[in-house]
Amino acid sequence: MKILYALQGTGNGHLSRARDVIPVLMKNHDVDLLISGSQVDVELPYEIKYRFKGLGFIFGSNGGIDLVETYRKNYIKVLLSEINSLPVREYDLVINDFEPVSAWACLIHNVKCIAISHQAAVLHKKAPHPKEGDMVGKAILKNYAPAYAKYGFHFKAYADNIFTPVVRRQVRELKTSYTGHYTVYLPSYDDNRLLKVLKLCGDTRWQVFSKHCRHARGYGNITIQPIHNDAFIASMAASEGVLCGAGFETPAEALFMKKKLMVIPMKGQYEQQCNAAALKEMGVPVLKSLKTENVEKIKSWLKNSPAVEVDYPDKTESIINQILELHAPTGIPEPVKEKEYSVKQFRNMILKKIITQL
Repeated sequence: MKILYALQGTGNGHLSRARDVIPVLMKNHDVDLLISGSQVDVELPYEIKYRFKGLGFIFGSNGGIDLVETYRKNYIKVLLSEINSLPVREYDLVINDFEPVSAWACLIHNVKCIAISHQAAVLHKKAPHPKEGDMVGKAILKNYAPAYAKYGFHFKAYADNIFTPVVRRQVRELKTSYTGHYTVYLPSYDDNRLLKVLKLCGDTRWQVFSKHCRHARGYGNITIQPIHNDAFIASMAASEGVLCGAGFETPAEALFMKKKLMVIPMKGQYEQQCNAAALKEMGVPVLKSLKTENVEKIKSWLKNSPAVEVDYPDKTESIINQILELHAPTGIPEPVKEKEYSVKQFRNMILKKIITQL
């Protein structure tokens, strides 16, 4: 088959998972790769055929997404141009990891799009959700990258089409140890906020990985350094524990390494609130925010909280092959008239889809 594998490029988790998925796809198929979005710290050792601006979110410095900067950098005309320029009908199958350009191109041109993503699992009715409802956040998450069929990855296999995390081989093959330090990755907080809080946590050694600095610096028992994939996972592998956002891949990898874990979900990010609810059910401590009034909770975690036991077997190849077998084309597709949408038509279509689900 000729397959288009489309990846979300905002955040590192999608590309980390792709490192293990791509070799499986390429064993027996002709595969083209698409990445849209920005703020990526993990690179793929494969040729990328399509690079798009997409519809990404920009991290702020106070624990959430910078909506103003996100609005400024996402232009509906550019997005629609990318959607209309993508030749999705040239492919036998489009596999999508929460990537909006290919997903909407498939919807517009009547091409089957198969989602394999963490977001697909988060939206499942059997997966944990926060007590406080967020109808808008849920509707946006559901419509960001629409798909014909969905398969998800989560901290637990909550349903038949939900699987435990794809832990990349680079992490599976690491030797773990416990050398006394704690690894920190909280990209939505600036370095000054991190230093202010961590300095109050005694003489614990912290290795902070930051999106906001260009050069490594030391501040007593705290080091802050730029994100680098190899350095980051090496730090996690040798750590006592990990303090991070309530994303998916970093917490999953920390759990796999048998490290104690504490998470702080991003403000206004429904997916992370769902992740936090799932992790809390498993016994992982959750903080609402990184503030000085939560220092005692961090100290208690450092002193008393054990690692949570999980079992994440390596089933990536069997899962991907199962999905490919289920959705392989069975014949020549019916011809479909190509459509061109104006900005107004496209905007109205998105709003109508979201409003009907509120």
